[in-house]
Amino acid sequence: MPKMKTHKGTKKVLNVRNSGSIKIGRPGSRHNTGKKNSAANRKNRAGSSLHNSDYKRVKDII
Repeated sequence: MPKMKTHKGTKKVLNVRNSGSIKIGRPGSRHNTGKKNSAANRKNRAGSSLHNSDYKRVKDII
């Protein structure tokens, strides 16, 4: 069987940690940040982990 190719758009957005969990950027941090308060913008910088239910969908393409 041929191997499945990596989805390049997904590869540029996600980051696999050594523990196996996947680091993602927080939603809402791309644009219109001037309207959001400073606390929300600071929280968005931290990033977050991909949820297990999403991990099952994504693991084949990364």
